[in-house]
Amino acid sequence: MQAIKAYTQIYGDIDGQEILNKIERCGRVCYKSESKIEEGSAAKFVAGIIKQGHETVLEHASVTVKFVVDRGVSHEIVRHRIASYCQESQRYCNYSKDDFGSEITFIIPEYIEYKSSAWNMWKTAMSEAESSYFELLNYGLTPQEARAVLPNSTKTELIMTANLREWRTFFKLRCDKAAHPQMREVTIPLLKDFQELIPVVFDDIGVGV
Repeated sequence: MQAIKAYTQIYGDIDGQEILNKIERCGRVCYKSESKIEEGSAAKFVAGIIKQGHETVLEHASVTVKFVVDRGVSHEIVRHRIASYCQESQRYCNYSKDDFGSEITFIIPEYIEYKSSAWNMWKTAMSEAESSYFELLNYGLTPQEARAVLPNSTKTELIMTANLREWRTFFKLRCDKAAHPQMREVTIPLLKDFQELIPVVFDDIGVGV
């Protein structure tokens, strides 16, 4: 077995200023105020529509992110329905094959102290799950059948594409102090990346403590 930390990766080169320019060009159609577009006007326009609650304009820009998380976290991510997803399939992925190093990868629960009694208990449980999975395959079960013994800690890769309005909703919910600690482990750094890459749009979203 292999144990790794959860992480995210933003796909593609993000030009934050061009995103603001696009949103402004789209949004000003509502007011027929295209003549007011000038250098530096996009940031002020976008800040204004967010303050007014006119966030539908933000749906004209989207960002794609790869999440490498455990299955439990992925189940919460896909609850955000205004998004498109692709996810590693346990029905078709056979972890006994060389493509996967003939082992199962698990996501380390960051809230458990490394090498503590709880850590050792978790590691033993994951090792036993891996052994049971391989034994079921040897008995003739298919991967989609053998996956029944795999726990929430099993690593999965998930691609999420959403518009900026949905990303705002996502971060407000998933960075909140009430969110699962393993969700916050990836969403808080991701929010900071979004804030650095795309001006204005995410500046008003804080992180619960």
